Amino acid sequence: MAVIHHITLKPGKLELLTSWLPGQPWYAGTGQRQPELAKAGGFRLDDPDGEVGIEFMAVCDGSGDRPVVYHVPLTYRGAPLDGADHALVGTLEHEVLGPRWVYDATHDPVFVAQLFALLNGTAEPQAQSLTDTPDPSVTSDFAASAEAAPGSALVGSTVVDNGPHGTDIALETATAASGPVRVRVRRVLHPAQDASAPDPAQLRGHVTADWLLPDGTKGRGPYAVVPGDAAGAAE
Repeated sequence: MAVIHHITLKPGKLELLTSWLPGQPWYAGTGQRQPELAKAGGFRLDDPDGEVGIEFMAVCDGSGDRPVVYHVPLTYRGAPLDGADHALVGTLEHEVLGPRWVYDATHDPVFVAQLFALLNGTAEPQAQSLTDTPDPSVTSDFAASAEAAPGSALVGSTVVDNGPHGTDIALETATAASGPVRVRVRRVLHPAQDASAPDPAQLRGHVTADWLLPDGTKGRGPYAVVPGDAAGAAE
């Protein structure tokens, strides 16, 4: 169980993301202005070993003609993650826990394992800012399959694509008879009814949650999806 500390971080998460976001291939800004970020929602997962913080974070950028909501999953570690310098968002100082290394979670094996568990129904989403408080608004579903049935062991993962549509992670399981399972972490969030949102009929699985826009309206849509075989490239 992760304990949520309501303290000041130096620098803050939004400060780290303001300099990191424009360098990402899925960033929708023009680069003429720096992002103007505000927290927009999200949720957490627990690390079973209690070592790594895992956050699915939504942030709203108001620097353009219209607000854009980004999904930036992050992990927080008490020491650097070997071989992940390319995924480092930055470091911050936590008043209770000390220095924390903050990573783009798609490159962190602890995040990937818990995302897989969430899809399979064996991890429970937690409220973003409360300790030991499940978040029932987060829903997930995954069509049972031989390569990733509930209880399948995850043996490895690789980020295979990081582009405008999101970040694709190939999951290798102990029962993967037909190859890796591809999970796409959505980076620009769109409500489920939006034309830019993925077609549910073309998905094998999803993780869906809420976020807030600056005017207080609520959006809801997929944070991560498992595309169907024919939809993987187009979705």
